[in-house]
Amino acid sequence: MAHSHQIQQQTNAFKIGVLLNSAFIVLEAGYGFASGSLALVADAGHNLSDVLGLLISWLALWLGQKSANAKYTYGYKSSSILAALFNAVFLLVAIGAISVEALQRLSHPGPVAEWDVIIVAAVGVVINGFTAFLFMKGQKHDLNIKGAFLHMAADAGVSVGVVIAGFIILQTGWFWLDPVVSLLIAIVILIGTWGLLRDAMNYSLEAVPSNVDQQAIHDYLVAQPTVNQVHDLHIWGMSTTETAMTVHLCRSTLDGNNEFLEKLNKDLSSQFPLTHITIQVELGKVDFETTDDSI
Repeated sequence: MAHSHQIQQQTNAFKIGVLLNSAFIVLEAGYGFASGSLALVADAGHNLSDVLGLLISWLALWLGQKSANAKYTYGYKSSSILAALFNAVFLLVAIGAISVEALQRLSHPGPVAEWDVIIVAAVGVVINGFTAFLFMKGQKHDLNIKGAFLHMAADAGVSVGVVIAGFIILQTGWFWLDPVVSLLIAIVILIGTWGLLRDAMNYSLEAVPSNVDQQAIHDYLVAQPTVNQVHDLHIWGMSTTETAMTVHLCRSTLDGNNEFLEKLNKDLSSQFPLTHITIQVELGKVDFETTDDSI
């Protein structure tokens, strides 16, 4: 029930975020064309890419709720991993675009329509900041939601920088400050994005999720009564919120095996962040010279 409520909250966050940012794109692009501001039109295009990122994360959230079938036996849960990876790459592309534009402006600084930029950027701070706030709680436990959060937080940060630079330029006439602030913001976004990209790559390569201690799980299994050997322990992320584990256990006896497995599954689920556990039990020991041991 709690999980369903969380999914509904995230779905509502995507709905609000997409609607607000789409309205802002129309406002920004319309104002840009009306005032002849190429910068505002270009930023509207950048915000359009953010809406696309939100839609992809939303699609992944929806796909993750679909049931498994004969072809996709785990369902579409891993789509959230693809969405997180896509958003990380998308953010890197945005950083590159911001940096190139900033360097060009730095070499040829020109006048800026300060008040036009300040007003539109201030609206962007409110909309992007509020949208980021909607994803703030969920991004701590879901890499896909974190991707959406970073998109909105990055845009809010850019808008804050633009507002501050705009006021300083009004007082000093330092037009070169606009591209310098853009470069500094790009660096800040890069720092945040790098962690997202690293984690998304790890999930894509089925690495052990960072919130799971594989050695602790191994030691826990070895300590179980009648277990004399653990091998082929594999742990990976089925999605950005669900973790799977498979393992082979060698027991000295198979007596009460059903009760043993039932209790072990329950204990593992309660003590470790594991959601899909598969355990194979064998009698005796295994010769590791002919077996691929994972730990």
